[in-house]
Amino acid sequence: MRMMSQDEISHIRSSVDIVDVISRYIPLVPKGRNYFGVCPFHDDKNPSMSVSREKQIYTCFSCGATGNVIKFIQDYENVPFLEAMKILADIAGISLDLGEIKKQSNHNHILFDIYDLSFKFYHNNINTAFGKKAKEYLKNRDIDESIIKEFGIGLALKNHDMLFQLLSSKKYDLNVLMKSGLISRNDMGYVDSYYNRIMFPLWDISGKVVGFSGRIFNGEQDMSKYVNTRETEIFKKGELLYNYHRAKEEARKENKVIIMEGFMDVIRAYTIGIKNVIAMMGTAVTKEQALLIKRMAREIVLCFDGDSAGQKATLSCAEELMKIGVTPKVVSLEADMDPDEYIKKYGKERFIGLLENPMNLMDFKLSYFKKHKDLSSDQDISKYIHDILGELTKMDDEILKELTIQKMSQEFGLNPEFLKSKLSDQTEKPVLKLPTVSRKLNKYDKAQMYLLYYMLKYKEVIQLYNQEIPYLPTERYRNLAFHISYYYKINGNIDIASLIDQFENKEELLKTLGEIDQLNLKENYTMEEIQDYIQVIREYDIKNGQADLERKLKEERDIHEKVRIANEIIALKVRREQYD
Repeated sequence: MRMMSQDEISHIRSSVDIVDVISRYIPLVPKGRNYFGVCPFHDDKNPSMSVSREKQIYTCFSCGATGNVIKFIQDYENVPFLEAMKILADIAGISLDLGEIKKQSNHNHILFDIYDLSFKFYHNNINTAFGKKAKEYLKNRDIDESIIKEFGIGLALKNHDMLFQLLSSKKYDLNVLMKSGLISRNDMGYVDSYYNRIMFPLWDISGKVVGFSGRIFNGEQDMSKYVNTRETEIFKKGELLYNYHRAKEEARKENKVIIMEGFMDVIRAYTIGIKNVIAMMGTAVTKEQALLIKRMAREIVLCFDGDSAGQKATLSCAEELMKIGVTPKVVSLEADMDPDEYIKKYGKERFIGLLENPMNLMDFKLSYFKKHKDLSSDQDISKYIHDILGELTKMDDEILKELTIQKMSQEFGLNPEFLKSKLSDQTEKPVLKLPTVSRKLNKYDKAQMYLLYYMLKYKEVIQLYNQEIPYLPTERYRNLAFHISYYYKINGNIDIASLIDQFENKEELLKTLGEIDQLNLKENYTMEEIQDYIQVIREYDIKNGQADLERKLKEERDIHEKVRIANEIIALKVRREQYD
């Protein structure tokens, strides 16, 4: 892996338009000089992310997420900087060879290494003579060699400690091996947690193996059908989606992602060429999973099992997605089948036909709430109508509400106006939410922020700052001013998107930059206004700056920090003398 020069970074970044790139991920609508879309980085229902073609940056007015196109890809794709640059270069049509991009290390890197080695061990086993019966079992389930290879399917052998012996030979600490969940301890000593099972690897969102699901295949009656890795520091089911790392690019191309319940359903879908598909990890969908799904594509299709448990899971998943502004469509499978069974019984064309014609969520609910109700009973009819009216109160689509009311009116012979009145009764009176009030800005905060606002636009204001401002009193504004001034000194101009590339400790600086960018100030300035800001900052410098630092010096206990503050006081005194 090689490092990239600043010129390379700037060249690739400036070869794309941030509006065009972000539009690949989320819909953007022009409004005034900027474009707006639903922010993918928080539970956003209304478009609160502003994307500026002029500045080549984005800012969320709600959560404060701010950055240039590189930062957006990093956060959206959950990838490190160099991988984001590779993605951006591909979009720009620029050849970029970085060599092998090493995985970022963290305190869990040993666990990742252990799982990677175990994955290779299991996968190698199935390709030996010992894997013959396992392969026959898979072949009988219509899983061929190409799928075994694609999904890294492996085999834990009958011996109870073969993986333990391998990992021990690599000198891994016993405590770490126990922590991994791959090794257990019993009366026999240390043994493999998995043995005599077909092993299906489970990946995190970046494609690293973090767990396994082991399935019996010899017809053992006294063993659980599946044994899954227990949760560890790197395997948290509520934060993962099966096959996410493979499906995300295909989902983006199709602008659609299909969600299933089990990994065997995903694997079966792959055998018939459906690759924009993911699965839950055996639990109810979490907020973290919902946000990941939201980022994948505009159209979300739920294709869960056709039995009552699957339909209940469909409703639950849909509810969680709706909380973050996503209304999925639904494929409902007949005869209590799961997608794996349905494809094997009815074939590719029929299943794809279902995927291409999903029902809307409200139609699914109309069907779901009818189940187990006797619609010849007035009491059950009343319960059903109340259920549906309750669901309608959660919807924002007024047209779909009207259509649903018309359907119920025709089906049960009720006046539509009567149903609307009952809908109004069910609608909870909204709790009055006062607008979020930003912290009250004093004149010193305003002077710093307004000055920075114009420094980000005009080099003449940067020059005035360099000439006349000795010290910005607030640290985060001071840090941003330093980066702006330094960038101008090196480049002779100011470009916000390029400036962001050079930020260190990015998050705090980006947050401050976003706060400044949101100021609704007029486009042009007068020299009198800039001088007023400078005068207010000098006033603070004289009245409060030294006193504040002296107070910090008195309270500080760390000797190194005391020295730093003392030096800052000395520097402040020197600067003040220059302007007295």
